[in-house]
Parts: sequence; structure tokens; C-alpha cells
Amino acid sequence: MKNIWITLVKPKGAIAKWLVFIAFAAIIVTGMTEHGDIVKKYTDIDEASFKIGDYKITLYQAMKAILIIVLIFWTAAIASDVAEKRIGLLTKVRAANKALILKLVQIGIYVISFVIALDILGIDLTTLTVFSGAVGIGLGFGLQKIASNFISGIILLLEKSVEEGDLIELNDGTFGFVRKAHARYTLIETFDSREILLPNEDFITSRVVNWTLSNTKGRIEINIGVSYNSDIKQASEIILAAAKAHPKCIKEPEPQCYLRNFGDSSVDFTLHFWVKDVTEGRWGPQSEVLFEIWNRFKEHGIEIPFPQRDIHIRSAETLQVKTTNKAKTVGK
Repeated sequence: MKNIWITLVKPKGAIAKWLVFIAFAAIIVTGMTEHGDIVKKYTDIDEASFKIGDYKITLYQAMKAILIIVLIFWTAAIASDVAEKRIGLLTKVRAANKALILKLVQIGIYVISFVIALDILGIDLTTLTVFSGAVGIGLGFGLQKIASNFISGIILLLEKSVEEGDLIELNDGTFGFVRKAHARYTLIETFDSREILLPNEDFITSRVVNWTLSNTKGRIEINIGVSYNSDIKQASEIILAAAKAHPKCIKEPEPQCYLRNFGDSSVDFTLHFWVKDVTEGRWGPQSEVLFEIWNRFKEHGIEIPFPQRDIHIRSAETLQVKTTNKAKTVGK
């Protein structure tokens, strides 16, 4: 039921065209017959009127105003739909620029439609001063967030810092692709197919990691430890060779293997290698390189240790003396 009302208020495509056509046809038929005069006769009277301040509005005037407003905004919906299709056909314009142009065109269409409706209804625009002040107060309190999100969306489109198709990561751990930029929110699709509607203001006020802002390359990091009994030079070479053998590992930047730490149970290395397109995923190449390292370590007898503790007895004689003294004490 909700979708039906939305469609009637803001129709699109063929629905809007048919609604406008039917409405205009009804007006023409009513005007060409005596039905229009009959309706005016029984509705344009004092008994069917009401006052708003100093203005007296009859039922006929109210019906006429509603009809004019509906027709104008249905026509605006058609114009907006046509503009969206035309702008979508622009092949040499980036997606972010298309979205910005479309929003500006839509705002212009509805502002012009609003002014035309007021002019047709005979409303003096100077009388809207008080109304404008009330709207300003409303924006300052109730509509503050909506206005902030709308302005943030315009800023994002102008800066081109976050565009459709970008892979982004937010402070709260949200990680996914930007699928659609709207006036109030941005649609993000995560890797588990969740669709998150993120307010545009969050992109302005919070830290955002854009993995694909200037390029699609991404670094993968692997931490791995080997036994102290292993040849650590050979282990480093094997780790590097396993990364270079992967088909998605690029040559520039070159893979690097660093000896990071002499740990309690292992000699710890960190491997860095890069993939060309991070949007294709990082876990897959990381997993495959780990499997390759495991297989090559087994071939060369290099052990990956598990945490362990060695206990050393410094003096066996001291332990024996303490044990003997304890036994004598118990005997007493």
C-alpha cells in the first residue's frame, strides 16, 4: 500500500505519463460539457468555504489548487525521469558527475514547478516571508540532519572522494563497495551481501579508508614464524619465492620479506606482497600463498613451531640435598 502512495505522489516513466494524460483529458471533457459549471455552482459558494487568516478559500478553489499542484508535479516527475535517462546516456561523463548533474537538474525542475504552481494559483511570493522563516527554524531543529546529509552528499560528489564502485572501509569496521549515491545516504554492499544505507554526513565527519581512490593496488601482509633450528636465510627465500609464484602477485612494488623478531618460540618473519586489483579480494591470494609456503617448508624440512617452554635444572645436587632435608623433617 505504501508503494502505491509513493507511486501516486512521485510517479515515474509510463505511469506518470498516463496519469497526466488522464487528468488533462478529464479537465478537457469537463470544460467542454456542462459538468464543470455544475461543479463550480455547488462548490464555489460561501457555505462551502473556509478561512486561513484573512483569506477565504472555497471548496472549488481548493479542488482547483490541488488539481493544479498534482498536474504540475506529475509533469515535473516526467521531466525528471526523462532527464535521468538522458544523463545516463552520457558516456564521456564519470558516474559521480552524472549523479551531481542529475541532482542539480532535479532540484531545478521541482523548484521551477513550485514557483509556477504558486503563480498559477495567484499566490503572492512576498507573502511567503513568514513561511520561509518557519522553514529556516525547522531546518535548524527538526531537519538539521536531513539538510546536513544532503549538503554532505553534494560535497562528496564535488570532491569525488567517494564514488560508485569504490571499495571503502569505515571506523566501525564496515567494509564493502559503494553501489549508489543518493541525496541523503550512500548505499554500501558488503562482502556478505548486506546492503547498508550510510548517511552522507558520516563520510565527512568520520575517517574513511578508500582502497581504490587513486589506484586499485592492494598490499597483503602475512606473519609467519620458523623454528630456531631452521636455516632462516633459506626460510626467507622460500617465503619470497612462494609469493612471487602466485599469479596475482605484481612485480612493482616487489614482494618483501622482513625478519621482524626473535620470539620466545620462533623466528618471526613478515611478508608483504601486492595484488593489482584489491576489489577482487585479498583473502584468496593470502590463503593460496600460505598453502604454498606450507608445502615448500615441508619439502625443505623447515618447521613452523608451536609455543613451548623449556625447563632447565641448574643443579641436580642441590635438588637432592633439599629433598633429603625435607624427608628428615617429615621423619621427626
